[in-house]
Amino acid sequence: MKRNIIFLFFLFSVITVFGQQDPQFSQNMFNNMSINPAYAGMNNSICATLFDRMQWVGFTDNTYGGSVWPKTELLSVDGPISPIHGGVGVTIMNDQLGLQTSTDFKLAYSYHIAAGPGTLGIGAQVGFYNEKINYGGFQPVDKGDPLLTPPSKQSNIAADVAAGLFYNIPNKLYFGVSACQLLQSSVNYSSTEGISLARNYYISAGYYYPIPSNPSLEIDPSLLIKSDLSSTQYDINCLLKYNNKFWGGLSWRPTDAVVVMIGMNVYQGLLVGYSYDITTSAMGADHRSSGSHEIMVHYCLKVLHELHPESYHNTRFL
Repeated sequence: MKRNIIFLFFLFSVITVFGQQDPQFSQNMFNNMSINPAYAGMNNSICATLFDRMQWVGFTDNTYGGSVWPKTELLSVDGPISPIHGGVGVTIMNDQLGLQTSTDFKLAYSYHIAAGPGTLGIGAQVGFYNEKINYGGFQPVDKGDPLLTPPSKQSNIAADVAAGLFYNIPNKLYFGVSACQLLQSSVNYSSTEGISLARNYYISAGYYYPIPSNPSLEIDPSLLIKSDLSSTQYDINCLLKYNNKFWGGLSWRPTDAVVVMIGMNVYQGLLVGYSYDITTSAMGADHRSSGSHEIMVHYCLKVLHELHPESYHNTRFL
């Protein structure tokens, strides 16, 4: 146990720079499936997780008279499949930032290997990314600007891949590393415009520590590091659980936000959580933003292994 705590403390201390391209989620300890394909099927259950996030709520842009705060919805589903010695997962995400909308669809497979007291997952993923932009929302300074006069809406699709490793000891600890958008595919709106998907790297770790003097309480520290190798961001999280029924906690995202989290186990594997980001960056000084809100719903259905009847030969009968 001491070695595990020292390892997590060291991991918490190594990265001190910021930033990333993919949408972020404050309740990231429930979101391993979307960032690491090796996580698929690790819970020995069929699990579904839904996120609805609204970031920097209230921020508007008078240039085109609309709200510009990011809005992100994500649904992930995964489960184990014994015949393929692992698990599979699906992630669907819709992310809107002003006039740009991104829709992602990802299919993941994880091969599971028994390793010591836990399980090691080796995962691969293929993703399809649909980028859309609404040119009709722009108000160009110079009318007839050729960059702002294509058809009012344009979209395109690109494919990319991801890979990862995930080690899990149930109810004890987990550790994962992954790399997403490895091909850095380009999504072009027109012959002159488009974006390139940035290669992103993730490190996640978490530990479950029941308090010996009070077993009804459990402390769950966790960490998520996100990087594109030009900038890095990290989230340091800690939840306090009571009877595995209620939880509350804090998260710190340096130079960006302090996050307050609450949640509860509503009924037999149905979890509901809420988080509120108190913005500490320059964005927080803008009175048009009231912070960020995030709702999480998570449900797992335990997979029951089929029991095969065993037969025995009775020597009394031929």
